[in-house]
Amino acid sequence: MQDSRTGRQLTLRHGAHEAVVVELGAALRSYTVGGRPVIDGFAAQEPVTGGRGQILVPWPNRIRDGRYTWEGRELRLPLTEPAAGNAIHGLLRWVPWRVAEEGGDRAVLDVELRPQPGYPFHLGVRAAYTLGGHGLEVAVTARNLGPDAAPYGFGQHPYVRAGTASVDEAVLTLPARTRLVTDGRGLPVGAEPVAGTEYDLRAPRALGPLRLDTPFGDLERDADGRAVVRLAHPSGTLGTDVWLGPGADWVQLYTGDTLPPGERRRAVAVEPMTCPPDAFRSGTGLVRLAPGAHHTVRWGITPWGE
Repeated sequence: MQDSRTGRQLTLRHGAHEAVVVELGAALRSYTVGGRPVIDGFAAQEPVTGGRGQILVPWPNRIRDGRYTWEGRELRLPLTEPAAGNAIHGLLRWVPWRVAEEGGDRAVLDVELRPQPGYPFHLGVRAAYTLGGHGLEVAVTARNLGPDAAPYGFGQHPYVRAGTASVDEAVLTLPARTRLVTDGRGLPVGAEPVAGTEYDLRAPRALGPLRLDTPFGDLERDADGRAVVRLAHPSGTLGTDVWLGPGADWVQLYTGDTLPPGERRRAVAVEPMTCPPDAFRSGTGLVRLAPGAHHTVRWGITPWGE
């Protein structure tokens, strides 16, 4: 453990697997297996850019104009994506979380989200990271500590790699039957089936020049109730799976085309979400967290191959 610009660095180890979680935002900074990068993170003394590894609570993605209505109340959030006029990625990315447990293959961090302009609700949030032989599992739990029901959604923002210099060469499998069509502000304006379109990635396919900053839903799940997004090396010998547990019903894929030069198309952000963009306004997938109630969602990363 060491200090850095992102606070304490918590190192988890299990066999050849090593992950680092930071105090700032409880973000996942790095994950390697036998020295091979599984995610495209950031160095210990670097700031977080592009949302890398960050937890997105109490909403993922964007809210149009930062305005929404909740149980008869008109509320307005700060516009944290001012160029597009959106409130983006929640309220806990840039605050230090408290380390509740650390050591070996596990780290747990807690934070309180207190009432504030635009979100006058009181939540306690816990993020638990566990590293094992099958990869990394993340469980994020929110509990309503206040007297009023609160709107709630979760997301996280890992950038996944599969041994290629560019995502163009990587082979992607995405078990989604629907995508949301978005406008120039990244907000949904409709939905369409992926069948017969360039967004149909249900069978493995090289990404090539396809540009993604796209929400997908209607996910196909395996016998364990998990939806699995796979990014593989073109050789088929190694890759990285991101699995979404029950309740993570949406996933945003981002190929990094708007990142600064040198960071573009280096990895694919595979973002598990409980709700799509603008859910505070549409209500789609939004959790109504009653006083005293809690909500947990699990997702994970499973590297495979040599």
